[in-house]
Amino acid sequence: MRSTNFFYRKLTVTNLKNMNKNTVLAWATAIMIIVGLALIALGAFRYDDVAGWGFASVGIGFFAIAWVFNALKGRV
Repeated sequence: MRSTNFFYRKLTVTNLKNMNKNTVLAWATAIMIIVGLALIALGAFRYDDVAGWGFASVGIGFFAIAWVFNALKGRV
């Protein structure tokens, strides 16, 4: 019961209103890393032809953008 109450307190609207720019950039970085990993995995394991190279290169591009978002934390 205690763990459910903990997660409910974390997801309230007031906590979402208290997010600053650094928190938004951190969430964006995490989401972009997850999507980048998924795209690279699709390219490596699902597609064996030229499309696999495209998925993998787009996944690497997601990593590059996530790196920029991470570098912007604290500067914006």
